[in-house]
Amino acid sequence: MVLSILFSVMMMAGLFLMLWGGVGFIQDKRFFSSAPKEIVETVPDRKPERFKGQYAIGWLMIGLSFVLMLGAIVLGAWDGIRNDYGFWQFFLRFVIMLLGLKAFDIGFFDWVLLCNNGFCFFSHYYPETKGVYGRHLFGYNWKTHLAHIVLSFPFAALLSWISTLI
Repeated sequence: MVLSILFSVMMMAGLFLMLWGGVGFIQDKRFFSSAPKEIVETVPDRKPERFKGQYAIGWLMIGLSFVLMLGAIVLGAWDGIRNDYGFWQFFLRFVIMLLGLKAFDIGFFDWVLLCNNGFCFFSHYYPETKGVYGRHLFGYNWKTHLAHIVLSFPFAALLSWISTLI
């Protein structure tokens, strides 16, 4: 159970690196595709580099984010195989990891960073968005979140089935 939570935290760190790399360093409007329309309308298409190599750092951060998230899944499967997990033990591990990641997305990204302008994250990189963020935006993407939550279960089952075959 502790390792499942640790693997979930690895995935959370990866998701945060992805957001930070895209929003803070690459600064391309394409990374705002899941943002509320009020924010998408205020964000410029692309900002110029603030320093040489900024975009490269952003892409490295995004690459590292994929390594962290995929690595958490691989380590979760490897540990389970090593400890002779059955399907349901794998399933529980992957459900904890995926739902933990989704809870982080909703709780930290949406509530803290988006709705409460936590740490002034977005407005630091995009000052033109000051005043657009607010609690009224919470739940703007509830259908997407619900779909991800529902899809977590079959995806966890698929990962569990693959892990039991190995």
